[in-house]
Amino acid sequence: MFGKRSNAGFAGEVSRPPVQPVAPPPPPPAKPAHVNGNGSANGTATSAVKQDVAEKPKAEPKPISVPTPPAFSAAPEKDTMIMAEKSEEYYELKRSVFDALIDTIDLAQLAQLDTKSAADEIKDIVAEIITIKNVVLSTIEQDQLVEDICNDVLGYGPLEPLLARDDIADIMVNGADRCFIEVGGRIQLTPIRFRDNAQLMNICQRIVSQIGRRVDESSPICDARLLDGSRVNVIAPPLAIDGPALTIRKFKRDKLTLENLVNFGSITAEGAKVLSIIGNCRCNVLISGGTGSGKTTLLNCLTAYIEADERIVTCEDAAELQLQQPHVVRLETRPPNLEGKGEITMRDLVKNCLRMRPERIIVGEVRGSEAFDLLQAMNTGHDGSMGTLHANSPREALSRLESMITMGGYNLPSKTIREMICGSIDVIVQAARLRDGSRRITHITEVIGTEGEVVITQDLMVFDIHGEDETGRVMGRHKSTGIARPAFWDRARYFGREQELAEALDASAD
Repeated sequence: MFGKRSNAGFAGEVSRPPVQPVAPPPPPPAKPAHVNGNGSANGTATSAVKQDVAEKPKAEPKPISVPTPPAFSAAPEKDTMIMAEKSEEYYELKRSVFDALIDTIDLAQLAQLDTKSAADEIKDIVAEIITIKNVVLSTIEQDQLVEDICNDVLGYGPLEPLLARDDIADIMVNGADRCFIEVGGRIQLTPIRFRDNAQLMNICQRIVSQIGRRVDESSPICDARLLDGSRVNVIAPPLAIDGPALTIRKFKRDKLTLENLVNFGSITAEGAKVLSIIGNCRCNVLISGGTGSGKTTLLNCLTAYIEADERIVTCEDAAELQLQQPHVVRLETRPPNLEGKGEITMRDLVKNCLRMRPERIIVGEVRGSEAFDLLQAMNTGHDGSMGTLHANSPREALSRLESMITMGGYNLPSKTIREMICGSIDVIVQAARLRDGSRRITHITEVIGTEGEVVITQDLMVFDIHGEDETGRVMGRHKSTGIARPAFWDRARYFGREQELAEALDASAD
């Protein structure tokens, strides 16, 4: 009736794999290795890549306690928010040393080394260049210069320190000279800068090429991801007037759980218990919210309560979900090639995954005609499917679904579409980023049915805003609306969770 009966979940951690060395664009033919005081090469034999160097060799989700959550997630400490601004002389020296390194090193042999060996080789050559140029640097300054140059050659250049920080949620690069980050819900300018737009474009190409995509003048818009799943968007000139614009939505190394959201104040322990029951009882869930409101994070949290033996198929534009179950098939869309052919859309993936014997279908973001196919899947035996959607309220999420189905070319009456939505969606979870930068789950709403041509919904829990304190932080509390038996009560009883559901709703109503 409602699928498998089990309360098992599955959770884990994801770590960011090391960046593979990718050489910058090939320079002019390599010159002899020794570098004179001007940074140019002469005939002295100090090989950039020596021959001996070339030869080197399932646990269940934790029960959610009922702590008193803070009214607001803690802001990062000041020392993590302030970065040292480097002088113009430093950037000029770095440019000079980098140019001398490119003239000296054999990039073809460097690309054959592993990351550690390549970094050691670059450090040796940079130290020699600094000595030849008679540059006076302290040990700390020289180590910083060497690290920056290694990042330029082997990694993501000036972005590496930002990617290493786990307190940063977003990185926004607006051309070579302007880089912003989001920390604690607030956007701030950093002193990070690139040598020029060419270096920034090279790093963008390095990122997207890792997943077989490209960004250039002929294809100036690209969605991609880093190896750890962080979402990347690049828009290049001529569309971006002031230089390439790079946006990275970072993922935390440690996967967040509903218990973490309770500690952050995003939801109460009782609300988290209701969400865990919804995820485990195979309710069809739509997560709605604005940009940066935490929809994908919340979707990851809910998937932790999916049974470990279920077959899950995910469909995404850029694969960023971090499901920890052992039986997961991840699908990703593909843009058209240079001839405009070969595009695989989200709707193609959703239609194909129906032939893959999925038990749950998870769509990273519903934004087009694939909404129709997802709803069809939800009410034809794929209970427990989930997806995210951009909308500002649960009611608006339903209207957007109807609009997307209509835009897909389906000539169906509005009443038929609304009945299909009501027959498919069980619960809408609304996430929001408030004006103080905090992220809260503001509604847990059930879709009941239709009355005439009007869709009937009822809120199980809402976030009631009381005002703000003297520091500007929004104050409020999550509370139950007093509904003792939700519409998915029979599902909860089938899975043996009805008593927990009643207790969580009663406790949050007090």
